[in-house]
Amino acid sequence: MKTSIMAVVAVAAAMTGGAAQAGCHEDLAPCEVSGGEYHITLPHDAQRPVPVVVFLHGYGGSGAGTMKNTAMIDALKARGYAVIAPNATRRRNGNRSWVFFPGWEGRDEAAFLRDVMADAGDRFGVSRRDTVLAGFSAGGFMVNYLACAHPDDFAAYAPVSGGFWRPQPERCAAPVRLFHTHGWRDTTVPLEGRYLGGRQFQQGDIYAGLELWRQTNGCESHAPEKSWQNDKTLHRRWGCGVGADIEFALFPGGHSVPKSWAKLMVDWFEAQ
Repeated sequence: MKTSIMAVVAVAAAMTGGAAQAGCHEDLAPCEVSGGEYHITLPHDAQRPVPVVVFLHGYGGSGAGTMKNTAMIDALKARGYAVIAPNATRRRNGNRSWVFFPGWEGRDEAAFLRDVMADAGDRFGVSRRDTVLAGFSAGGFMVNYLACAHPDDFAAYAPVSGGFWRPQPERCAAPVRLFHTHGWRDTTVPLEGRYLGGRQFQQGDIYAGLELWRQTNGCESHAPEKSWQNDKTLHRRWGCGVGADIEFALFPGGHSVPKSWAKLMVDWFEAQ
């Protein structure tokens, strides 16, 4: 009897400790790991392990700001996905951004996101397999560079309004699944790229970046295997083998995450 009571007490203590550790989700303070912070929200009645979208904010943004995009967050949660929104730490002109360009000093973003995924897996039961790394603008640039250098860290990559900077990488490590979304009227990150900082930096051409991905994925042809229109969004798809597909979605707006993005991205992710 004494042993049984002690076992119950131990289980209760473990459950209490776990609840306290998990107390950083939803509208509470951000969760902390050794390299920084992240916010997380979980779908209702989620089955474990929970598929997850990690969404990297844009220049001057924050994880908390990402969570305020309730249309996107609610759409992802309705499909059964947890959403993780980390905070960048690099500061430029007082604005927060990501350490994506080679040679910049700052946090090892790949190592940080691995810590985030390990921590969220332990605390909240998020999947280590059904994972998408997405991001907007500077976060979209970060997604491309991480996909290029560390293709196995996530199951798929979904940049919005972000590609590579010049000079773009000559090659990437291995094929990936990529869903790139961009606005036709984007003037902040134009499709053709632009100079920044008194010509100190140059955003790359989005189409050149897609060419690099086709080469990385071993696509037999630069011509897409399928092109179609969904409402006002134009799609082009290259299926270059298992774990090596690319979809490009061009919507008529500017520098923003389109309202249809969550549905389109999840439909694409789950189709393979």
